[in-house]
Amino acid sequence: MSAELKQRADRAELWRRYRTTADPESWEALIREHLPLVRYLAGRMIIHLPPQVELDDLISYGIFGLMEAIRRYDPARGVKFETYAYTRIRGAMLDGLRAMDWVPQTLRRRARDVEACYRRLENRLGRPANDDEVAAELGLKPEEFAGLLQELARTTVVSLDDVLPSDSDDPAAVLDRLADPGATDPLQAATLADLRRRLADALAGLPERERLVVSLYYYEGLTVKEIAEVMGVSPSRVSQLHTRAILRLRARLGAEEEGGP
Repeated sequence: MSAELKQRADRAELWRRYRTTADPESWEALIREHLPLVRYLAGRMIIHLPPQVELDDLISYGIFGLMEAIRRYDPARGVKFETYAYTRIRGAMLDGLRAMDWVPQTLRRRARDVEACYRRLENRLGRPANDDEVAAELGLKPEEFAGLLQELARTTVVSLDDVLPSDSDDPAAVLDRLADPGATDPLQAATLADLRRRLADALAGLPERERLVVSLYYYEGLTVKEIAEVMGVSPSRVSQLHTRAILRLRARLGAEEEGGP
């Protein structure tokens, strides 16, 4: 038996033991096995947060999410545990951050103001607006706008639960929204295809460097530090590019929902 097959068999046996007996040994083993996922998610999220947020705090919140995921995971649903746990861990981190009130309401309002500014300018110009144009529209100096982007980086962390609201408080509710692989829902398929088209159009409209950051971060799974090395810029510059991209995407998708171009 190859090492990979043995690892899969051992993991399956571990889950079987936990589901059958819920013994402390298998419980702790499952937590240890998936701690790297918690650390990975915390490392990706911390770059967008203010200095007062500690990495260890994020990891602690994430461990609670991991434990909840282990308790509630149902292999019969046909979803990989890592896929299910990703949402629960990230959601627990965001819940912890919300309890800290880490983003002041004034900053959230500023983020909405900048999104609206991007929407107005880009509708008027018919192209992505540059920093100087946005700064002028907001009545800011270029250096003031650069500082604002750094602050707004704290508002671009989004949970799947934030964009897929549910009437249920059950942490397993996200799984209930996943399609049954044996069923076909034409309306859902059409809606998903339209969402993909809109997102692809919005991504295509981003400036090249912002599009590259989005691709490396969300599709390739690179950290901000790794992206900075690839692009030959500082991590803070990557954070600025990411923030601008998210604000543009929100502005563009928001304009479509409101019936704009």
